[in-house]
Amino acid sequence: MKKWNFKLKGNPKEISKNMESALKSVNGIVFNLNHEENNSATFKMRKRILYPWYLLYLNSIVVNGKLSNIDSNNETGVEIYFNQHFLWKSVIFTDIILGLGFLITLILGKHNTFSRYAIGTLILAVIILILIIVRKKYKKNIQEYKTLISGILKTEKNQTLNTTI
Repeated sequence: MKKWNFKLKGNPKEISKNMESALKSVNGIVFNLNHEENNSATFKMRKRILYPWYLLYLNSIVVNGKLSNIDSNNETGVEIYFNQHFLWKSVIFTDIILGLGFLITLILGKHNTFSRYAIGTLILAVIILILIIVRKKYKKNIQEYKTLISGILKTEKNQTLNTTI
């Protein structure tokens, strides 16, 4: 999970309504917005994943955010959290369990042959490769969402974002 914080001028309800109107026109993005009591709002957005193979080429990050009133200067604090989609987490977890299970059977097995070691090495290499690819994809997808969000917020207020990661 990665966190992204910044401040904007304006009130949270106004900013959230502007975000909602801008993101409703984007096809394929699910955007849920909840207004809370004390002039704050939470939102969640992600791209729709209709089929499992969409994980390979679509942005599969779930974005959770909170817009809260900071002080009387009409400033809004924005906290955004980026999480992996549940399906990616389950793919990684399943691969690790399968690899560890095969490694345990290899260590405890009576008939250790070269082919078993070759298959075990291949499975571990695939697991490591998947982890590297998913990590790169995660960073790239986060950058895509940051670009989208900062583009929406900049065009509405024509201001710069004070960001902290």
